[in-house]
Amino acid sequence: MGVFAAVFASLALLETLAPRRQPALSRRDRWPGEAAIFVVCAVLGRLVLPVGLAGVALFADRLGFGVFNLVKLPAWGVGLAAFVLLDLSVWAQHVLMHRVPLLWRMHRVHHSDPHIDVMTALRFHPAETLVSLFWKGAVVFVFGIPAWAAFIFEVALNAFAQFNHANWKLSPRADSLLRKLVVTPDMHRVHHSVERHEVNRNFGFCLSVWDRLFRLYKERPDAGHEGMTIGQTDWRGAGDQAPLPLLMQPLKSPGRQSSTGRGASGS
Repeated sequence: MGVFAAVFASLALLETLAPRRQPALSRRDRWPGEAAIFVVCAVLGRLVLPVGLAGVALFADRLGFGVFNLVKLPAWGVGLAAFVLLDLSVWAQHVLMHRVPLLWRMHRVHHSDPHIDVMTALRFHPAETLVSLFWKGAVVFVFGIPAWAAFIFEVALNAFAQFNHANWKLSPRADSLLRKLVVTPDMHRVHHSVERHEVNRNFGFCLSVWDRLFRLYKERPDAGHEGMTIGQTDWRGAGDQAPLPLLMQPLKSPGRQSSTGRGASGS
């Protein structure tokens, strides 16, 4: 929580001092609703899996279950392999969230934000949070990932998600150098485009290699970062950003053509 608070405060300040884009809606219109569903997700996660991923890892270790409990590697090798494996699993889950209609309805809450900034990194529907929790828990258990490695990855994933959603204007040179290894704000912003052929690109959160490897990488939006439209064609008003509309959105269908992985309604 200390790392989360420090990263959030730093990026929120940088967004204020050096914004990449002007927001479609103000923070006052967007942030209260997004903060509310973040709190719901946090509480739900603690109720469903109070021990977190580290607890799942300790359980697997007690049973002697999983690849890392059977294959002996040095600590640095275990940490590196676990990080890469977990990052790939999160990337794969993200792709499935766009490909499977039911999962897209959950994930669409994240993509319906008409602006993208550090708070967007926390804008996930509770149903998606549960899916993600069980998915990562299964990976940790099956591979026997140590508790310390799972903890480090969770901290890093949270920090990187905030970083690559930030509305922060990095220099072109810094962006070019960083995205060779990690996902930058300009790289991830393409993924939040209203255009279907762009929203299905750049799925990464931490490492940028997976999108390049699976040919899902797009360097920049066709309309440019200042000219692109972010979000969905529906749910763009200030009233759509309140807690209840956000929680109910998966039950609704878009009123007109919107950008999804599989068509107007995500199915």
